[in-house]
Formats: sequence, structure tokens, C-alpha cells
Amino acid sequence: MNRRTTLLAAAEFLTWWVALALLWLVLISAVDTLELAVGTAAAGVSALAAVAARRAVTGR
Repeated sequence: MNRRTTLLAAAEFLTWWVALALLWLVLISAVDTLELAVGTAAAGVSALAAVAARRAVTGR
């Protein structure tokens, strides 16, 4: 991976993470510290899976 592809992968991961974290916040009823921690962690794992799945499909 060169610098450009690394930056693109990081940007894709952050985009997925932000979108999924915001979705989590919209769907929960009460925002407390534990819910926020679980939501951000789950969004991170899901974003990593989404990036990996897209890269596997495109063959990169």
C-alpha cells in the first residue's frame, strides 16, 4: 500500500465509523457514558468489517 491508498482506506473507515456511530445515537433512547462507549466500539468494529468486505469484493 502506498500513501494514497492508506489515506483513502483511513478516510473510508472514518466515514463508516461516523455514519454508524450517528446511527447508533439516533436509535438509542438514553445516551449515557456506557451506551456511548459501546456504540463507538460497535461502530468501529462494524466500520472495519465494512471496509474489509468492500476491499474483498473489489479484489484490492
